[in-house]
Amino acid sequence: MGAVSSPSVDLPSERLFATVAGQPAAVAALRAAARRPVHAYLLVGPEGTGKRAAAAAFAAALLCPGGGDGTCDSCRRVLAGIHPDVAVVEREGAAITIDAAREVTRLAARSPVEGDRKVLVLTDFHLVGVAGPALLKTIEEPPPSTVFVVLAEHVPADLITIASRCVRIDFRPVPLAAVVELLVADGVSPERADHLAEVAGGRPDRARLLAADPGFEARRQAWRSVPARLDGTGATAAGLADELIGLLDSSVEPLKARQAAETSALEERNARAASVNGKVGRAARADLTAGVKDLDERHRREIRRQRTDELRTGLAILAGEYGDRLADPGSRAAAIAAISAIDELGRNLVRNPGETLALQALLVGLDR
Repeated sequence: MGAVSSPSVDLPSERLFATVAGQPAAVAALRAAARRPVHAYLLVGPEGTGKRAAAAAFAAALLCPGGGDGTCDSCRRVLAGIHPDVAVVEREGAAITIDAAREVTRLAARSPVEGDRKVLVLTDFHLVGVAGPALLKTIEEPPPSTVFVVLAEHVPADLITIASRCVRIDFRPVPLAAVVELLVADGVSPERADHLAEVAGGRPDRARLLAADPGFEARRQAWRSVPARLDGTGATAAGLADELIGLLDSSVEPLKARQAAETSALEERNARAASVNGKVGRAARADLTAGVKDLDERHRREIRRQRTDELRTGLAILAGEYGDRLADPGSRAAAIAAISAIDELGRNLVRNPGETLALQALLVGLDR
């Protein structure tokens, strides 16, 4: 499918895409596409390049009655993850399942709740696996009211046919300078912004979360200390694994604080709506709980992703400690084996392994 041409009418506000750092070409394409959307878009790029934030902003532009001004109630609800006409489909296991594909088909056939259009966001689509054929016809010929926004880190062979039915928009690795600029705009000092951008691997979402996390440096030092603390006993390895899991638990606290504020704002908005509408009984309860379930589900997904991100960061720090030993001929072989084991666990995180058992097995192996 060809590229999206720029329409002559006004484009959605840049404000909607303010959190998508370092992707001017992708943002320009999505802003143009929002004026005359087709049935499906494929956002392709490495993890952390802003695809999720861009998908949310694009959905807001598609559903906004004002053409995507970024300030109306519809836009705010889409960006908060509580609009009834936006559904985000997440995989639960190592790959997208046939059952998940059937759910996508069901959601696509459902009528919009508020307007004449709804948006389905499908994440991690590079892991489509055997569910690809089941989704092909739905994505190729959805109901006129449905727009698909498909997110993938790359396009594997089993996604090529589906990809050919979508408008593809590429997301490039975010330059560190763009992440630094975003953090400085948030009030972070330039020196600290440089450090956080590098630690976050150029991921704006991760860098902003770390900027609000006073415990990150202590966790970083804990991971760096692991090789020196291993003493050849299983008890020590198990204890260290428990300690690192505890650090994962604490790493989600800044995120939970932000989520609590979002929940409070939703509850206040619902209370005002219930008061204005003057409803009673079951209708009043419906107003008070509107969007709560969707917000809770989004919060759970965010916490799961944060724990995985934190574990990946810790593993990268740990691999760096063993990398420092590569220069010593007497330690090189053991260091290579250690880095290989750490990298293997990092790759296996996509399969959602049990964190405690996986870490214990890794540390026992490193101890050997």
